[in-house]
Amino acid sequence: MPDTKSVIIYSTPSCHFCQMAKEYFKANNVAYTEHDVAADAEKRKEMIDKSGQMGVPVIQIGNELVVGFNKPVVMQLLGLS
Repeated sequence: MPDTKSVIIYSTPSCHFCQMAKEYFKANNVAYTEHDVAADAEKRKEMIDKSGQMGVPVIQIGNELVVGFNKPVVMQLLGLS
């Protein structure tokens, strides 16, 4: 059972890598909170303030930020092998 760090994904509906990340979370029973930064200007600003990035996905796992869907890093941060 993976540990329960909170997972937040900042994404847009048209983002292919966002979709891949969300499918990966679902396949591994990882609960996550999604923020659609295309529709939510406040969350978009929050994402940019946290990451310095305009691109999505930005994935926050606990206190760690991952820009893009870097699967090996995401797996490591979630404690998945």
